[in-house]
Amino acid sequence: MNLIEKSKSYYRAYERHDPDAVAQELADDFTFTSPFDDHIGREEYFRRCWPTEPLHQNFEFIAVAQDGDLVTIVYQATMRRPNAVHPNMTFRNTELHTFENGRLKSVEVFFGDPPNGLTRREFAVQCGAG
Repeated sequence: MNLIEKSKSYYRAYERHDPDAVAQELADDFTFTSPFDDHIGREEYFRRCWPTEPLHQNFEFIAVAQDGDLVTIVYQATMRRPNAVHPNMTFRNTELHTFENGRLKSVEVFFGDPPNGLTRREFAVQCGAG
């Protein structure tokens, strides 16, 4: 099964601000992990990662690879408007998507040091995640 296209559709849903499209593809026991989120479940994921205002305008895929049920994606994201965390409206992350029976079971987000010399804690608080 080509899971790369499933992973890409996850980001396209963010561009369209279409959480229902994502919800249909998630496993019942889906978890989301990032430097700010430790294996949160579906309900918390949608509360934290899908605000009422659309945030993401575009995802440019830098590198994509599939190995069995795992898809790794490096992307450059463009925001719809600047904010305190992303004043230049762009950021780059790497994510590992794990699939089970064709459904997205987990997303693990990796990113480097926070911008502007902030500590991870300061960055989390500024992002509203702390």
